[in-house]
Amino acid sequence: MTASSAEGKSIILRIAGAGELIGVPGTLSGKPYEVTAEAFEPIQANFIPREPFLQFLRDHGDAALSVAQILTEIYQATYREVRYLGLSGSAEAKLARFILDFTEKSEATKGRTSTTMTLTHEEIAEMIGASRETVSRLFASFKRKKLIEIRGSMLIVGSKPNLEKLAEA
Repeated sequence: MTASSAEGKSIILRIAGAGELIGVPGTLSGKPYEVTAEAFEPIQANFIPREPFLQFLRDHGDAALSVAQILTEIYQATYREVRYLGLSGSAEAKLARFILDFTEKSEATKGRTSTTMTLTHEEIAEMIGASRETVSRLFASFKRKKLIEIRGSMLIVGSKPNLEKLAEA
């Protein structure tokens, strides 16, 4: 999901997964949802009118609890975005934090974490508030420093402690 400015700049706020509900904050609040959803591949989307959805939540506490969990995940994603944009001092720190967050749920093998990277440098740049050129340059620098490896679409974290040091800078 992306947000755009009047000047045409856009920022990727988060990436929804398969089966995920989007637009929940707007549906619950009754206010317009101020972000745009974009599909990277063919999808099937179903739309649920607000009132039947709210009635469904009133009638099914377990569903309401699931929606609360979705809202918490949206909050956490927003917090991460604020941290990238506002609290990291440099583009290097922002990219290091992004890589750590992106690989957070991946399994480590022999002390190295790997995950499939489906995002382009342009998309990563939009998420951390940097240019595509900066992201490309930093990826090359991180590879030279053996902080990461890239094998096809696999991103492998070679030195998590050193990435963490960069992220704190």
